[in-house]
Amino acid sequence: MTTPRAQQYTEGQGREPEHTHPAVVHTHDHYHVSHRHRSGVGAVAGEWEHRTYWHTHEHNHNELTHSHDYGQQDEEAEHAKEAHIHDHLAPATSPA
Repeated sequence: MTTPRAQQYTEGQGREPEHTHPAVVHTHDHYHVSHRHRSGVGAVAGEWEHRTYWHTHEHNHNELTHSHDYGQQDEEAEHAKEAHIHDHLAPATSPA
């Protein structure tokens, strides 16, 4: 069973006009960010820290239509520094 893809579009437009990236499978370090509550004496609700970890394996990105305020060349050059979400049991075919 396949799930139909939602139509993607932007409501507003940044300095970089709306554009679409095709689906791709590739390999690079990618990052995961979690929130960790600081517990213990003096800790108050809302005291959180970011924990970052990374690893490398083949993974996919589905087609993406979007706009942003930074240039497309920066987007391509900085892609490997972005956090990614995918199914680690099947990262090259993840629906995320």
